Amino acid sequence: MRKFKTESKKLLDLMINSIYTNREIFLRELISNASDAEDKLYFKSLTDKSIKLKKDDLVIRVSFDEDARTVTVSDSGIGMTAEELEKNLGVIAHSDSLEFKEAQMVAAEEAAEAAKEKGGKGKGGSKKKPAPSTVDIIGQFGVGFYSAFMVAKKVRVVTKAYGEDVAHVWESDGVEGYTIAEAQKEGHGTDVILTIKDNTDEENYDVYLTEPGLKELIRRYSNYVRYPVQMECMHQRKVEVEGAEEDADPQWETYFETETINSMVPIWKRRKQDVKQEEYDEFYKSQFHDFADPARTISVHAEGAISYDVLMFIPSRPPFDLYSKDYKKGLELYSSNVLIMDKCEDLLPDHYSFVRGVVDSQDLTLNISRETLQQNNQLRAIAKKVESKITSELTSMCKNDREAYEAFFENFGRGIKFGIYTSYGAYAAELAPLLLFYSAKQEKMITLDEYLEAAADGQEAIYYAAGEDAERLAKMPMVTSVVGKGYDVLLCTQDVDEFCLQTMMQYQEKQLLNVAGGDLGLETEADKEAAEAATEANADLFAAMKEALGDRVVKVAVSTRLTDAPAALTAKGPVSLEMEKIMSQMPDAQGIKSERVLELNAQHPIFEILRKAHKNNHDKLVSYTNILYNQALLVEGLPVEDPVAFSQAICELMK
Repeated sequence: MRKFKTESKKLLDLMINSIYTNREIFLRELISNASDAEDKLYFKSLTDKSIKLKKDDLVIRVSFDEDARTVTVSDSGIGMTAEELEKNLGVIAHSDSLEFKEAQMVAAEEAAEAAKEKGGKGKGGSKKKPAPSTVDIIGQFGVGFYSAFMVAKKVRVVTKAYGEDVAHVWESDGVEGYTIAEAQKEGHGTDVILTIKDNTDEENYDVYLTEPGLKELIRRYSNYVRYPVQMECMHQRKVEVEGAEEDADPQWETYFETETINSMVPIWKRRKQDVKQEEYDEFYKSQFHDFADPARTISVHAEGAISYDVLMFIPSRPPFDLYSKDYKKGLELYSSNVLIMDKCEDLLPDHYSFVRGVVDSQDLTLNISRETLQQNNQLRAIAKKVESKITSELTSMCKNDREAYEAFFENFGRGIKFGIYTSYGAYAAELAPLLLFYSAKQEKMITLDEYLEAAADGQEAIYYAAGEDAERLAKMPMVTSVVGKGYDVLLCTQDVDEFCLQTMMQYQEKQLLNVAGGDLGLETEADKEAAEAATEANADLFAAMKEALGDRVVKVAVSTRLTDAPAALTAKGPVSLEMEKIMSQMPDAQGIKSERVLELNAQHPIFEILRKAHKNNHDKLVSYTNILYNQALLVEGLPVEDPVAFSQAICELMK
């Protein structure tokens, strides 16, 4: 036995126990190695005309023997000599594939330079074709093979190099060392035979000795390897029994048939014009486990400093857990058609967490286990393009397919609003044009741009009202007052709406103002003068009403906005009445209060009744004040603090 060196033993132990975090990727690594071996033979055939390859020659085969507890991955690639076995498997972290890739890159560069120089010599220049372009080799670290020891107690590699007469076998238990000897093997290529570990209390290794278990791993991690990955799969068929009675139980026989498990050609590598939408729909539904077709499909093919392919889908319905803490965003990340991450969160901003899809690039710099990335700037460049394409697609949908966009926004608009709010407005320029709100005046969903297009001449702000229901909001005194003056009001009914709009502060240089907030600047000079006069004339009345309400309000004042209602509640400061209601439902939100103002309509008949009560009956004024205040609470959708007292006051009033 050839011993592993002390340093190699430590490194091997690190490989098996630390570098890889997911045991099941061992099959991905072995299939990737097999694919590389077949790539090398194919590349060699391009320059060596003595190598005759047929279409079906390059195949990867996976098999298992449950009784012997073995899993075998076989390829018909270039194979290895005894020296190559020693170099590639006896020296940990040596990558023959990396050497091969680097050599081909150098050859391609030299050929291109030579062709360029000779091309400048005119008609007499050489017409020799440049060397073939480099092959997209997957393995570059020389450690993927050793992931087999995570699930195997012994690994046997039988290989025969192309053009050689003798095969060799490498064998190791991954502990002390390895052996290399001559062996018998028909044809070129490599067989990697794993003797699977016995089950433990913590690990069930039997799953790797089943047809469904191996199929699932192939389809998850190696579905788009360019060569067929085949298995002998068990099937059953009905057998016709001669002379059997019609109602007899059917007889079945078991047979085996070779199946290609992987699909090989990734749909995201194909140009969009070459793929039918039905194909995209089927891929989406099978890959992302949705029974409904996607609302939109986005395809990107980029070449440059970093080349990549992207295929994304905007779902037509939200997953049930989209807004739960357990939901995990991200796109599937592939490198050279091999799955690296199920959900790469860095590829999607939170506000587009609903998007599903795939990103594939052979230029990504991966870590040694190929489970994570080393250079985030590569990922950031792709993520920026991904975000831009999603925004562009949604903008197009909003303009050209409004019905579909409104359905989309009903499902996913909350996330876009949260994107503005949680980024403190950093995403406002990008996302604000995508927002939709219900228009009190137009009675339909509109964008902020559409609001401004229909705005009155000289209008200096965008007005909105926040609450739980658009129909109720449309009837609120402050809304009817603003609409009555000829201005539209956006009716915001989601809990995040007001937080989003307050974060934005303005849109297209127009302030965003809550009609239930402070001064809207809509009153005329005559309105202001009338309010000031009423305030001076009734200062004692307002003081008495403020005293009756105590700290429930910060002020009682004459309103310049109300037309039909006798009174209404508004709020000073950054916390509106609706925000108070939402925040009071959050954990640890005690003490969050808006600065409430009770505004009175000095033109309403009730105002004169209040004045008389103040002059003649203080107790009645206190009762009327509380009734008006509680009525205003109900209109705002806020709870009455003492329903029993409110009911009794109404009864007394009726007497």
